[in-house]
Amino acid sequence: MTLYVRQMAWLNATPKPPEGTKRAEAKDRPPALSRIEQMKRDKITPRMPPNPAPHLITWLVEIGLTEEAGMGRGPISWQSIDAWCNRTSIDLEPWQSRLLRSLSTEYLAESRRAESENCPAPWRAEVTEREKEVEVARLRMVLG
Repeated sequence: MTLYVRQMAWLNATPKPPEGTKRAEAKDRPPALSRIEQMKRDKITPRMPPNPAPHLITWLVEIGLTEEAGMGRGPISWQSIDAWCNRTSIDLEPWQSRLLRSLSTEYLAESRRAESENCPAPWRAEVTEREKEVEVARLRMVLG
């Protein structure tokens, strides 16, 4: 399940060029897209690893993958988990609460790692023909 959450974070991250490079300092860059937005634009269906407990992922998304915390994003708080339980009348087992918080922490950590445009996907399925076509088209644009 951790791999599933990490893949979600990687897909939702917006890659940035390395600091100090000309691409990073360029003022006329188009707005950056997240990986999932770019895949949708390229008509590529993202594939995900197996999810052995989809209900837990659904609960995590309902509670919130992360939340505001001080100077940025943080994992979901115990208070948020408790508030969600009270509002939905779902009584989580202690292990489920700990797992949801742990998955939120994993999502946050992978989101930060995935901001590097060179960060590999945590999980990778076999490359599709469509993915190959898109990469070849990008190479032709760059190389002529």
